[in-house]
Amino acid sequence: MTFRGFIAVDVPGGPALDAFAAGLRKASPSLKVVDTDQLHLTVKFLGYTEEGLVPEIVTTIREATADLRPFEARVRGTGAFPSLGRMNVIWVGVDGAEPIARITDSLEASLEALGFPRERRPWKAHVTLARVKGRQDLDRVRRILEVHASEEFGTHTVDAVHLKKSVLTPQGAVYSVVETLRLGP
Repeated sequence: MTFRGFIAVDVPGGPALDAFAAGLRKASPSLKVVDTDQLHLTVKFLGYTEEGLVPEIVTTIREATADLRPFEARVRGTGAFPSLGRMNVIWVGVDGAEPIARITDSLEASLEALGFPRERRPWKAHVTLARVKGRQDLDRVRRILEVHASEEFGTHTVDAVHLKKSVLTPQGAVYSVVETLRLGP
């Protein structure tokens, strides 16, 4: 059996982020906004993953995070990929995620040996908040993103890395944890 897998760090919602997501939901029917209890910072998207590889993937994550201690991260700023002019993904930024950035090279090399292709783009700390599925009312969305471009949404302690699976539904992706690896001794 296979599942759609990825490695991630959870990012909790909170009043400011919940309100921002609600504002986006009201701004345009063209957006599929992620529920804030499902938010995460993707470390590595694996794609279709054989269940039999889970122990090796977990070992790879454990080795890459062996020296990583819990750290503080701040959710701050907004934007869109590839740009505000041509939005496909709406994101909020994450400051303080350098410890995760440092392990991505190790993960990429180890996971490539397991058959997962290396990511071509450099890793950028961000949380996908919405996907753009149409073109209606996007000027309103752009204005909202510009107003919140440097807003702080909260700080939290990163103390675990997860192997997760994603199940696509008509309402959007639903995520669940396959395995959790705690940071620290």
